[in-house]
Amino acid sequence: MSTYRIASIPGDGIGVDVTAEARRVLDRAGELHGFGLEWTEFDWSCERYTKTGRMMPEDGIERLRPFDGIFLGAVGFPGVADHVSLWGLLIPIRRAFAQYVNLRPVRLLPGTTSVLAGRGADELEMVIVRENTEGEYSQIGGRHNPGQPNEFALQESIFTRVGVERIVRFAFELARTRSHRVTSATKSNGIIHTMPFWDEVFAEVAAEYPDVHSEQTHIDALAARMVQYPDRLDVVVGSNLFGDILSDLAAAVTGGLGMAPSGNVNPPGEFPSMFEAVHGSAPDIAGQGIANPVAQILAGAMMLDHLGEKAAAAAVNAAVEQVLAAGEVATPDLGGKSTSTELGAAITAALA
Repeated sequence: MSTYRIASIPGDGIGVDVTAEARRVLDRAGELHGFGLEWTEFDWSCERYTKTGRMMPEDGIERLRPFDGIFLGAVGFPGVADHVSLWGLLIPIRRAFAQYVNLRPVRLLPGTTSVLAGRGADELEMVIVRENTEGEYSQIGGRHNPGQPNEFALQESIFTRVGVERIVRFAFELARTRSHRVTSATKSNGIIHTMPFWDEVFAEVAAEYPDVHSEQTHIDALAARMVQYPDRLDVVVGSNLFGDILSDLAAAVTGGLGMAPSGNVNPPGEFPSMFEAVHGSAPDIAGQGIANPVAQILAGAMMLDHLGEKAAAAAVNAAVEQVLAAGEVATPDLGGKSTSTELGAAITAALA
């Protein structure tokens, strides 16, 4: 029997609650499909930062390196600035392990409704492929003349040919397994260096995939299309910033952030990949036991699929759909009164 070593980082807020439920589901899937998950939990979080001044220890990356996967809850809590938590944990992990693909599939699940009136599940399914290790999220820049009338801030973006080409190519390869459609998010009419460069590389790669329909759309028009005509989109590829924004919008129109998983993927498999829910730590409901664990459970299914346990991943997805379609067990965000544990237990029981 195969055993996979998984680093679990519950993080902050509801991350602790939903990770616990997801782990129970994944362990049961392993029992049913002939593999084991060996969990090692790390307390890296904003709470740790308030005590030690670091989100994770100095040797944190090296401690994660031997694992087969990383399972992250949510990070962020009042009193710790968002840029501190992000740059102290998530971004260092993504970059150290070359997790250059942020994969965010979104779909309208059974038993849930969209904020878009009249839209059905067949019209609301797409995947956002976000560049995850460069682009607009850069440490290059600074603030000058602080506190003075002429104070200014400078923030640089980094777009490399290697970085752009590999994320675009990933999107085209993914499209070949789906509807053979790729849409690129750009803004080359206003951002005159990096975006035309992005467009040129996209066009070069697109020429190698004549069987895949491709188009380039400005980010503002693309956001509008995602709301007005979501059925016209399937694989959407974007830079770090554009992909981040579009994936949250896509999740919002397909049932909400509580239903959306994501993967920070190292495609060659040289380093561990990391899987997490799209939603944040929701400190306002933390510890109340009412957080929806579905996104975290679906992130776990993505992790199983990445590890090669595709039958188990499919079973987890099917169990989630079965429970949501029945509608008998639902957390408050889904219109019910069930707890996180009750919803997690129902999904575990539905596994086959």
